[in-house]
Amino acid sequence: MNRSRLLFVCFFLLTVSVTKAQFNFQKVLSAGMKTLQAATLSDAQIEQYVGEYIRQSDSVNTVCGPDDPYTVRLERITKSFNNKDGINIKVYRTEDVNAFACADGSVRVYSGLMDIMSDEEILGVVGHEIGHVRNKDTKDAFRNALLTSALRDGIASAGGKVARLTDSQLGDLGEALMSARYSQKQEYAADQYGYEFLKSHGVNPWAMALSFEKLKKMEEEMGGNKSSKVQQLFSTHPDIEARTKVMAERAAAEGFVRPEGK
Repeated sequence: MNRSRLLFVCFFLLTVSVTKAQFNFQKVLSAGMKTLQAATLSDAQIEQYVGEYIRQSDSVNTVCGPDDPYTVRLERITKSFNNKDGINIKVYRTEDVNAFACADGSVRVYSGLMDIMSDEEILGVVGHEIGHVRNKDTKDAFRNALLTSALRDGIASAGGKVARLTDSQLGDLGEALMSARYSQKQEYAADQYGYEFLKSHGVNPWAMALSFEKLKKMEEEMGGNKSSKVQQLFSTHPDIEARTKVMAERAAAEGFVRPEGK
């Protein structure tokens, strides 16, 4: 067989093989391109997606109005920094005990959390969440959530613009974000940020340890049963008891006195 004929036969066999596997190959290629696109989204593009997500979240949850007692209380606690430097804080009316922050500086506090915590403890929780924003943990978590949820249905970026997410994609994204866990290093760093946040606002930083203690007590009272009404505010890794110890020991070492009766 001469060289030209051999090349023709090889080309023919290659063509037949690719044709038989064309569907799967295209599917893998498409998924790979989408992964590449999501992984290389710029910070500005991520923030556009965050904006979509938080608007959708606010629309499906009950946001307390400006005259609501929860809003009035939270505004009193956060008035020195709310709606400044990119931070915007609102209250969701729900029995769930939780709070979260997004990469655009949106912080959402659940009324169930406010029911069990003092003003100082709420400020510590908010400071912790802002720490995740300032340390860019929330941006990393959002990018990872895009890669594992909405991406499956095909998000993409082109020409510096991002594709709009469907309601289904936003729902998947929300589930991925709620199940996300920060690393041990990220959690400890956010704890320390919250501690310094309290000090900078003239509040006894023992409030960080006290807020952890309340969450730990709730876990114990629930007997490990994490119902929808008692969502964990902080990641289970590292253990909340160890984080409480770190905050308490630092406060004591710096000469702060644990509030009486707490």
